Amino acid sequence: MSPTEIKEALLLSQQNGTLVEVYNFADDDTFNVGFVLATDQSFTLLLTLDWDAKINGLTAIRLTSIRQVRAQTDYLTTVAYKSQVAQAHGYFDIWGLEAYVATQDYQHKPLLLTLLHDAVDHHLPVVIGTAKYKGRDDFEGIIHQLGTIKLTLHYYNEHDLSSLWEYEILLAQIDYLRLRGSQGATTAAILRGVFATPV
Repeated sequence: MSPTEIKEALLLSQQNGTLVEVYNFADDDTFNVGFVLATDQSFTLLLTLDWDAKINGLTAIRLTSIRQVRAQTDYLTTVAYKSQVAQAHGYFDIWGLEAYVATQDYQHKPLLLTLLHDAVDHHLPVVIGTAKYKGRDDFEGIIHQLGTIKLTLHYYNEHDLSSLWEYEILLAQIDYLRLRGSQGATTAAILRGVFATPV
């Protein structure tokens, strides 16, 4: 898909409130599923769903990293039915994100900076994927310092919990950012339990 087609598909999904598949990784086996909340010049913001079709968090994805956007697929039909089951049994929105996003205005704002400042202001764990690793790895941690050009992330390595590690990331290299969901909750638990970091 061309960049124009991608943006048009995202805007159409937002207007209609429909689910989409967003492909921003190296292969078609890994993709994001969710509802489009907003799109600016550089990023789109999704309310994402996990494999069980329950709300998984907020994910901002850099537009230039998106290869394809799909709507009305068989998989999305399956997800919609799974979501109905999740809603009927009370586990669709365990993080309370529907009520949260209803109070937020993401329109006409720089999405990446808005979300990064949200994370810093509320001391929220984040998951950051970079252009360097293109989905092969992402970094789960807490933003230690946020500047206009780069941020410093204190993150953990699940294979080496000897200490928190530090990584400087250029904002221009961020491919995706996740927060306020399942990965954030598990990251917070590890930061508190292993490293005694208040989160």
